[in-house]
Amino acid sequence: MADEQALDEVVRFTSDLIRIDTTNRGGGDCRERPAAEYAAEQLAGAGLEPVLLERTPGRTNVVARIEGTDPSADALLVHGHLDVVPAEARDWSVHPFSGEVRDGVVWGRGAVDMKNMDAMILAVVRSWARTGGRPRRDVVVAFTADEEASAEDGSGFLADRHHGLFEGCTEGISESGAYTFHDGAGRQLYPIAAGERGTAWLKLTAHGRAGHGSKVNGENAVTRLAAAITRIGEHAWPPRLTPTVRAALTELAALYGIDANLRDVDRLLEKLGPAAKLVEATVRNSANPTMLEAGYKVNVIPGEAVAYVDGRYLPGGEEEFRTTLDRLTGPDVDWEFHHREVALQAPVDSPTYAKMRAAVEEFAPEGHVVPYCMSGGTDAKQFSRLGVTGYGFAPLKLPEGFDYQALFHGVDERVPVEALRFGVRVLDRFLRSA
Repeated sequence: MADEQALDEVVRFTSDLIRIDTTNRGGGDCRERPAAEYAAEQLAGAGLEPVLLERTPGRTNVVARIEGTDPSADALLVHGHLDVVPAEARDWSVHPFSGEVRDGVVWGRGAVDMKNMDAMILAVVRSWARTGGRPRRDVVVAFTADEEASAEDGSGFLADRHHGLFEGCTEGISESGAYTFHDGAGRQLYPIAAGERGTAWLKLTAHGRAGHGSKVNGENAVTRLAAAITRIGEHAWPPRLTPTVRAALTELAALYGIDANLRDVDRLLEKLGPAAKLVEATVRNSANPTMLEAGYKVNVIPGEAVAYVDGRYLPGGEEEFRTTLDRLTGPDVDWEFHHREVALQAPVDSPTYAKMRAAVEEFAPEGHVVPYCMSGGTDAKQFSRLGVTGYGFAPLKLPEGFDYQALFHGVDERVPVEALRFGVRVLDRFLRSA
């Protein structure tokens, strides 16, 4: 079991990493190197030989391998990203890069996404060095850059250019799973992610006839674009149940003692109450318009207008997504992928999933572990190119009223100290048994 020092170090590491500003504004505007050097220093202190790798100067990744006790076993990838999304200090109760520990809570950007997990990994590895602990399988630890943008400088770069470092890795774990979800009726659920919707960020371009704003114009690019994005935003996507979501709905229905009528998914979700939040975003594809660009002067009709759409598609749902976008955009608007990544699915009946479940249940026996599919994406998409099956497993025991999901990219991001300590214990238990 992780030692007492690890339970203190995880708090310090979380705070220290938050204080290192690794804001990723997109377009290459980020510098993860100071955080990468910090992580590498902690790994080296545990007797490991971390490698620092960059595609672009300052966009640094860290990789290290820990030898397991069973040389015949496949290796396990444990990864976390070092970059964070922007934060406006004026909107926060504390400075977002203070790493302040107040009233048993660590505050700051990255506290849940995902410097907490980075700190847990470091704390567990260093605990093994002190106590002589070792995992059963080889464990490859990776801290990545650029997850909050394209991942081209991070996991994509590692998968494409340094795949040898991940030799033997068949499964991996990372963010967004095994956290406490309070259902409002006294139950504590612990969703473990076994899938991700695919990423389909789109660029829409409408062409028309430029002209004076006072003239009649039946070929207005802005009007054409507005009509297309309205159709997209109002489209009702039909339910499509993947094996992971089907398993989630079946287990939740059994837990609540209701009929798992998968033929009427929306009605089933209504019956699940607050627990429906775990699956409602992943029973169908989605497309949400997010950005508009058009014109340069109020009295000039532009010849072109551009919009961006955040699209997500289920495993097996890309073809439906494409054909639907062709229909919704119509003949006057072109669309293309601005950024695209695959949808993922992992088995929920695997030995690894069973060991994750057992690790959570050991330290939270009152909890109910359930599978779920992430509505968004992680670095697991890029590592899947190497044949790595990804799970979301970053354990946290959270108090009732603590809205974990709302804090992702939100204001006043924070994590309880005791949640971090729980995470270290569960992560240590899982990694030694996996």
